[in-house]
Amino acid sequence: MISLRRSFLSLLSVGLAFQLCSSPATAQNVNYHLLKKVSLGGEGGWDYLSVDATHRNLFIAHSDEVLVYSLDHDSVVAHIHNTEGVHGVAIGEREERGFISCGRSNSVLMFNTVTLDTLRRIPVGERPDAIIYDYGTQHVFVMNAKSEDITVLDAKTGDKIGTIKLPGRPEFASSDQRGHVYVNLEDRSEIAKINSERDSIEMVRLTDPGKEPSGLAMDRGTDRLFIGCGNEKLVIMNAENGKVLRTFKIGKGVDAVAFDPFTNLIFSSCGDGTVTIVREASPNNFEFVQTLETQRGARTIALDPTTHDIYLVTAEFGETPKATAEKPHPRPEIIPGSFVLLKYGEGKK
Repeated sequence: MISLRRSFLSLLSVGLAFQLCSSPATAQNVNYHLLKKVSLGGEGGWDYLSVDATHRNLFIAHSDEVLVYSLDHDSVVAHIHNTEGVHGVAIGEREERGFISCGRSNSVLMFNTVTLDTLRRIPVGERPDAIIYDYGTQHVFVMNAKSEDITVLDAKTGDKIGTIKLPGRPEFASSDQRGHVYVNLEDRSEIAKINSERDSIEMVRLTDPGKEPSGLAMDRGTDRLFIGCGNEKLVIMNAENGKVLRTFKIGKGVDAVAFDPFTNLIFSSCGDGTVTIVREASPNNFEFVQTLETQRGARTIALDPTTHDIYLVTAEFGETPKATAEKPHPRPEIIPGSFVLLKYGEGKK
């Protein structure tokens, strides 16, 4: 394990050196635009997008299934079924295993990322939502929204390793791949720093002036956290000490943030149909570069690390039902068959 971690850290150092020596985005204007719009069809809502860079697949959580979309062929190549109330997909690169959080069945579905065959179903906490893979420990961290805890799984076997109790409701998380996982606590406007080797909380910090943190990404080379918050703010934080370095105005309804370590661009995707793009010029210097107009409802995002294109999904909406005691904040109806994938980049259409 020690030799593997040293090898990984060596590769990380080489990658960081390359990043610092060649940052094309710092010398160019940014002009992301729509490259492709693909009809996916089907019914129901959606949540997170995840990229398997090795096998060039994009996993799309949609209703009760996961769509597998080939990044190289721009088409759906498979469907993974029986994912009741699916929220997210974590990819274990070293183990060639994938893990799907199934919110309604309080379980995680494990599958083979090569064959896409399902392998086993694993009971976890209540209403599992976001899910991530930690390369350093080879563990999978499942954020359980209702039980307010994290289920830790072995990425090789899928066996449950432990449970980490949280002081609030977890949203998205990110790993520095060097022994720590960071988790947004949406209801408390805080972020928790988890020791991923001891499965314990090390520190909890307020995301103030950001409220209701949702999306989260990280620059592992500079230890900077990028936190998308419900009060229309992107908060940039020093992961080591929790100090807020900068904030940016973003759109309404943010649900995801992505970071490209090769272009140093930060993307905040919002349900109002915008993506705010910010550049990390240096560890303590950040600048706004573009507001990308997308489509209403396109609140989650995934980055292709090879092409630097970004992907979002959304649909057309009908009328919003009247508020009731059971549903005081009803969502608008989703028009069946209107689910689409949006691809944006700086290349030719």
